[in-house]
Amino acid sequence: MNTREEIKENIRRILGELDGRAELLLATKTVPAELINYAVTCGTRLIGENRVQELLEKYDSLDKENMEIHFIGHLQTNKVKYIIDKVSMIHSVDSLALASEIEKQAAKHNLTMKVLVEINIGSEAGKSGIAMEDTEEFLEKIGEFPHLQPCGLMIIPPKTEFPEENLHFFEKIYQKFIDIRVKKEDNKNWAVLSAGMSGDYLQAVSCGANLVRVGSAVFGARSYPV
Repeated sequence: MNTREEIKENIRRILGELDGRAELLLATKTVPAELINYAVTCGTRLIGENRVQELLEKYDSLDKENMEIHFIGHLQTNKVKYIIDKVSMIHSVDSLALASEIEKQAAKHNLTMKVLVEINIGSEAGKSGIAMEDTEEFLEKIGEFPHLQPCGLMIIPPKTEFPEENLHFFEKIYQKFIDIRVKKEDNKNWAVLSAGMSGDYLQAVSCGANLVRVGSAVFGARSYPV
């Protein structure tokens, strides 16, 4: 894990590279709450947690007045109830069952949850996400849920040795994102394309992504629990 000075410098550098073209979301898996609280004083308010249990363990120690918490990992339907009132956006809606549960829990709390539809952009077997060709039909279905606000798309492209290898996936998802925005009558909420992580955020932004999820490029190498 990097020191505070290294974290500050990394955020400064990445924000400079983004140059206002995209928002920086700090992917904070395994990062302790006190370091997260420091990191959000360095130029970005957005943080993203991957695991429900870890978010719950950190939640009371987070400086919530100065950050916006997103959930960016795979979300099981039986765990939605634990985070529904703790996050402002869920990036990983990948099934009608999950969308239905988010609607149910959001209704209980009388809130509207912003969501992104996760697309399995590489058509990888066993990987979460809606098939690209099913995107519009899926959006039509979840658009009937009054407590969900679809705001855009999210992808995790296939792992590659060189980030340039995924440029065509970033270009493809941007085109889909724009096509949907053109078709949506009320498109002011359709505003987020979440793509690009520590190894390829510059490639994603060059293709039109406007939110990048960056962890190790800010916080350094981390060991993840199995």
